[in-house]
Amino acid sequence: MTPTPAAAPQPIRKPNMLLLSYSRHVKSVLSALALAASALSAHAVDAGVTDTEIRLGASAVLSGPLGPQTVEYGVGSRLYFDAINQSGGIHGRKISYTTLDDAFDVKQAVENTRKLLQEQQVFMIYNNTGTGHTAAILPLAAETKTVVFSPVTGAAPLRDNFNRYLFHVRASYADEARYIQNQLQQMGIQRVALFYQDDAFGKALQAEVTKAAAASGVTLVAEVAVNPKEPDFKAAAQALAQAQPQAVIMGTGGTTFTEAVKAVRQTSIRPSFYGFSVAGFGVIKKELGDGARGIVLAQVFPAFNQTSTAVVADYHRLLKLKDPQAKPSAPQFEGFVQARMLVEGLKRAGRNLTADSFIAAMEGMGDAALSSKFVARYSPKNHNGANYVELAIVDQQGNLRY
Repeated sequence: MTPTPAAAPQPIRKPNMLLLSYSRHVKSVLSALALAASALSAHAVDAGVTDTEIRLGASAVLSGPLGPQTVEYGVGSRLYFDAINQSGGIHGRKISYTTLDDAFDVKQAVENTRKLLQEQQVFMIYNNTGTGHTAAILPLAAETKTVVFSPVTGAAPLRDNFNRYLFHVRASYADEARYIQNQLQQMGIQRVALFYQDDAFGKALQAEVTKAAAASGVTLVAEVAVNPKEPDFKAAAQALAQAQPQAVIMGTGGTTFTEAVKAVRQTSIRPSFYGFSVAGFGVIKKELGDGARGIVLAQVFPAFNQTSTAVVADYHRLLKLKDPQAKPSAPQFEGFVQARMLVEGLKRAGRNLTADSFIAAMEGMGDAALSSKFVARYSPKNHNGANYVELAIVDQQGNLRY
């Protein structure tokens, strides 16, 4: 496949700062955690499981630049949950799923999670979003012995440091960065720049891109960061233009991604753009229109439009049954697959559902294959899920071509 910060940004080459950024995020919410501690004592272990219901919840970014994609994750998950509920549920229990908007704010994510655990007594945190956000809620999960299942993050520290209560499904950002870098090498592209947003999410992507480039013997010609709350896209684009890259790897998503692309295209350079799976194809297509053509995005789930794959055909069938006019999407399908993996674990845990029985069921699952290529692996020492990655390009018709 051949793809046709308020101050002026400057190179930043400190991938080891990622762990420090996590620490700052966690420290910034310590007061919130302290206030929540006594209230959380009211959360009974294995709350959220009744004779007729399994309550799930998540704090998620439902508004702002990353909101549209996250909403789509929820559509896909609820599509599968609704199908399971209509068929009688899991061992006679139906799934309910509540999401609270944190607007990508770490402190709000902690407060939302506290509410879900204390007030709504959820059994599990499912499909929450954000790197720093996930790191910040893990102490609450540990205190209440609550499983955090399939957070939307590929950050290495959340995988490298084993946590009994944390389960991943999607591939890591490291897997994606290596795949992108290998593609660039195969194409003979050596002048590669990095654009990223200066927060825990962006720094997680930046760390993996710099590691993948170093492993390939490539020196990035520029690393340009913007403050996601007050981005200066014009200054960032000028800094990239000065470096004259052939390709720009985008460590961001949503409208931050698209505004950066627009700004670069106002300069003299015409690089190819490579994005991570969290970039948000739907937003990119909506915001850029025909200008989305040629953008390459990593994908960490099978092609959502290839109905020859059984799980994809199942997704399309259920979506059409619910709304004949609905259009399939990659993030919807991701949510669908994650829900399906969760339900498999819940089924295996049996009627006597507890956090311990669920963990045992997942760890005993071994290799869970949803297609010939997508295999999620779990064991008592590994909760990291799948490492499946491929690239897709936005073609002339505005569709993702894998």
